[in-house]
Amino acid sequence: MLQFRKSMTALAVLASACGVIGGTAGPAAAQTTLKAVMNSDVKILDPIWTTAYVQRAFGYMVWDVLFALDANYEVKPQMVDTWSVSDDKLTWTFTLREGLVWSDGTPVTGEDCIASIKRWGARDSMGQKMMASVAGFESVDARTFKMKMKEPYGLVLQSLGKPSANVPFMMPKKTADTDPMTQIKVEDVIGSGPFVFVAKEWKPGEKVVFLKNPTYKPRAEPPSGLAGAKLAKVDRIEWVWIPDVQTQVSALQSGEIDMLESPSLDMLPLLAKDKNVKLFDYNKLGNQFALRFNTLAKPFDNPKIRYAVSVALGQEDFLKASIGDPNWYQVCKPMFVCGTPFATEEGMKDILNQNAAKAREILKEAGYDGTPIVLMQSTDLGILTNMAPVAKQQMEAAGFKVDMQSMDWQTLVGRRTKKDPPDKGGWHAFITGWAAADILNPVMAGFFNASCDKAMFGWPCDETIEKLRDQFSKETDPAKQKQIVIDLQKYWVEHPTHINLGQYRQPFALRTSVDGVMLAPVTVFWNMTKK
Repeated sequence: MLQFRKSMTALAVLASACGVIGGTAGPAAAQTTLKAVMNSDVKILDPIWTTAYVQRAFGYMVWDVLFALDANYEVKPQMVDTWSVSDDKLTWTFTLREGLVWSDGTPVTGEDCIASIKRWGARDSMGQKMMASVAGFESVDARTFKMKMKEPYGLVLQSLGKPSANVPFMMPKKTADTDPMTQIKVEDVIGSGPFVFVAKEWKPGEKVVFLKNPTYKPRAEPPSGLAGAKLAKVDRIEWVWIPDVQTQVSALQSGEIDMLESPSLDMLPLLAKDKNVKLFDYNKLGNQFALRFNTLAKPFDNPKIRYAVSVALGQEDFLKASIGDPNWYQVCKPMFVCGTPFATEEGMKDILNQNAAKAREILKEAGYDGTPIVLMQSTDLGILTNMAPVAKQQMEAAGFKVDMQSMDWQTLVGRRTKKDPPDKGGWHAFITGWAAADILNPVMAGFFNASCDKAMFGWPCDETIEKLRDQFSKETDPAKQKQIVIDLQKYWVEHPTHINLGQYRQPFALRTSVDGVMLAPVTVFWNMTKK
């Protein structure tokens, strides 16, 4: 009988979302549809399995979080109603808001959250650090659970409120019990967020459809950044995929679509002149480009050869090739985002100067044997397409042999998880971008995770880096944290896990009929309206 009731509830929810009234299916009166082209097609649905940003955006549509950052980058409760920490800092107690339900009509429970935290904590770099200090969890009642620590940990709320990939989205226990290394199933995309994923209308390479979630219960506070009420103010959202940049722009200008998440920056002057289009700089901290090494694959298992790459490269050519307009980019050597507390030039003077001669000397000393470097190039993300050719050119000038292999982004996302040898379907390096909100400190920044098999794709294994990250996670004095960052950066320069290729900002391009876009470090669709 319980299963029958759940099924009937789920049908009622679906009927409400689809505008089924009196048994007759059809669109609700004055239904509003917003169409957007995202930075990539959607071929993967699991935002815990991958850090790709289109999956992060998908996650924010469907699921919700325990805590979130507001517009001032302060951690605020989201699904949580109240929380407390014991005097010895070893027991954290969280109580969920009343009335939270999944889109199938079943209640959200503390056990769901426990399972979700565990799965996220197995994949995310910040989650892994926190979970290393967690002794266990306890479900107190349907809405309350405890997290018990082995030792005091200074970044609990910052971890649970992490704004970007991987985001600790809360999922039903059945979904969260999926092996962290395995993608969740389509039928398990059940959330408590502001929108519902319409699986039957998902067509990879064409479109993804979301409907307003009639079961979503918003907070009472107004929306602010990623916190507060996540009010769905349009009935239907379609992410349509248009790979060609010019076709994207034409579709926006003609009104076929309402939004470009990542408009080609060389098209911004044209769009700025269109009276029906507006540009919105939603993420003031911006983003950072990065070249990621596969440290398992020779010759990048040798840190000296990775160091040679950092000596060979220079940021300016990458930024000119990808961004073009200096109003939208910034040369910035530090590991962490310029203009934020942990940005420092300490130890950086000998790298990122495009010094091919010096890099050749280092390669000779390191014994580079001419192994071709398999460099993956994303061809369908305009912001990244021109980056790999610059890397190839600068690396070859320093004496590397480079095999640049082109593919669409979602194929690259799948391939970067493979540990196969580069000449058998694996890889040596690729270029991506991180939102600034992902890389504000060494625990949050995934590419600094050097915990071997538990690290992100690239799998660096370095005890010194991990020791410094541990020290940072347990330190509460900002001055001491800054010194830890300096010590880490000086070491990391000669033992790089990746290379910072500069900072950039990229606005949304929107029809003027669209309003209410949130100032936030990531792309979200709540509060948006369309006239």
